[in-house]
Amino acid sequence: MRVAFLGLGIMGRAMAANLVKAGHEVAVWNRTPGKEVEGARVAASPAEAAQGVEVVWLCVSDTAAVENVLFGADGVEQSLTKGMLIADSSTISPSATRKFAERVARKGVQYVDSPMTGSKAGAESGTLLFMIGGDEQAVEKLKPLYAAMGKKIFRMGETGKGQSAKLVMNLQIALIYEGFAEALTLAAKLGVDAEQLGALINSSMVKSGVIEYKLPFVLCRDFSANFPLRLMRKDIRLALEAAKEARVKLPGLETVEEIYDVAIEEGHADLDYAATLLLLEKWAGVEVKGQAA
Repeated sequence: MRVAFLGLGIMGRAMAANLVKAGHEVAVWNRTPGKEVEGARVAASPAEAAQGVEVVWLCVSDTAAVENVLFGADGVEQSLTKGMLIADSSTISPSATRKFAERVARKGVQYVDSPMTGSKAGAESGTLLFMIGGDEQAVEKLKPLYAAMGKKIFRMGETGKGQSAKLVMNLQIALIYEGFAEALTLAAKLGVDAEQLGALINSSMVKSGVIEYKLPFVLCRDFSANFPLRLMRKDIRLALEAAKEARVKLPGLETVEEIYDVAIEEGHADLDYAATLLLLEKWAGVEVKGQAA
């Protein structure tokens, strides 16, 4: 298929590369020049990238970035033609997603929200999980592209439901990791070995994919960004905004948001979200580490 891939960040660059490897004809664009994908054509603007393609795929930072790429100067909108598809793997507002979909529908273009989970490693290995909101026939057309970048898709319903599912997934990730980080901090203060605690957790009902994935990084003090803390805070805020719109109270997430706000003030914005542990350690006067650290 002919694809315009817009956004070559931590996730997007690997996703675009997998589309090329699968034999698709790919044009790429990134807000900051200089990023390339081997085998893909580099475009000077979103509008140029989208000319003559069947699918426009987005993977950018936030709701404002999606709106600008679609409808701003040199945006995708000016290159849209009837029958094209837009798939958005950014994590953004569900209500904004529905508005964007309504706008492009006037040109006969279908919009499929397609946020994913699987982190940097999943993007590189082509094993992402996609949460999809959109028309079933449109999703069917996109399946060869999902197959090139991921291992499974979950259609959650109509447009906007994929983004809604992503927000509640990241809500859980943020809360689970924060509980784990607090447990590690208290354990360190009480003299409990972190590696032994990790083995215990992974052998008990407390076990989770979040803990299993993050534990090795924490034990070796590697807080380089697989998912930057600033982006997790963005997703926390999106979830709280969606909750406010739906008149739902999320007291646990409100508290975790405060932790992220302070962590960013402490200079941890571009580290992995696991770096909220650094703030807890500072407050407690301890450091969590394994033998390898």
